[in-house]
Amino acid sequence: MEILIDNLKHGLMITVFVFVMMMFIDYLNVLTKGKMSRVIKGGVSRQYIMASFLGVTPGCLGAFMNVSFYVRGLISFGAIVGGMIATSGDEAFVMLAMFPGKALILFGILFLLGIIFAYITDKIVPILKIKPCQECELSGLHPQDECACFNFREVLGHIKKISLNRFLLLTLLVVVCYGFISGLIGPNSWNWQRVTFVLLLSLAGFIVITVPEHYLEKHIWEHIAKRHLWRIFLWSFGVLLLMDIGLRFWDLDIFVKTHMFWVFLIAGLVAMIPESGPHLIFVMMFARGLVPFSVLLTSSIIQDGHGMLPLLSYSVKDSVLIKLFNLVIGLGIGIILYSLGF
Repeated sequence: MEILIDNLKHGLMITVFVFVMMMFIDYLNVLTKGKMSRVIKGGVSRQYIMASFLGVTPGCLGAFMNVSFYVRGLISFGAIVGGMIATSGDEAFVMLAMFPGKALILFGILFLLGIIFAYITDKIVPILKIKPCQECELSGLHPQDECACFNFREVLGHIKKISLNRFLLLTLLVVVCYGFISGLIGPNSWNWQRVTFVLLLSLAGFIVITVPEHYLEKHIWEHIAKRHLWRIFLWSFGVLLLMDIGLRFWDLDIFVKTHMFWVFLIAGLVAMIPESGPHLIFVMMFARGLVPFSVLLTSSIIQDGHGMLPLLSYSVKDSVLIKLFNLVIGLGIGIILYSLGF
């Protein structure tokens, strides 16, 4: 029972952090609608930097934007490969919650690798005679509607005639915020982590109260809460529980260390799955000190959450090619670092 309760609390903390950060990124993206495409369309160097920057942005929104730019002919094949190298999907939020310092170092490495291999890939593409997809009119990947987010005249109306979804989201944020303030969830003392969580939850509550009903329904409720929230919680809680049971009742530490090379290869193959969730096990293993940095980096290079899913619906060929490039790059870099003891 103690194991169950501890992992439930930890899983809830991770889930809420991921939810709040995903909401912030979507919120900022809507407020700056249209500017990103004008900035990114330029020379190939700018494409590499911007695609890698969007990729390293936590969550899958940056990957979705890269796919949208790619199928419209705004970025090259190398740029989309680099963007997917930099992408860690929703696992990026989990890493920030569990080991923020190391996570930022990892993101910096992924950002640089994305730029470098975007350039290398574009040089290799003509030699391999790869023909990237042609420009098209692709819509609906991540529609961005205008958001009158600072129309405070409507805020009183939101509160007086509060919708069920707004009420449920506010209730969730208030309850979890109280849990952090009281120490029931998260750190036991008032350190920077507890202060950060309370501030983030307060800002999230402000967003939920002030945004218009359409934005709340389409972006926060339907896209983030309904589509992501339960999956993140189930994967986080499930992996944490399995890891805890494995460490307490089975010699998981010895097993992993004696079969590290196979763990390394499995991490690369699992990362090929175009979905957030399965890769969390390697994030948790790294957080527990079971696997070295090279395994986490390999998984992060190859996997891209579900950022590849929109491209799969447009071009299976291009999606497979991008994943193969990332697999070769990820395993190559990972093997080098693993052999050096990282």
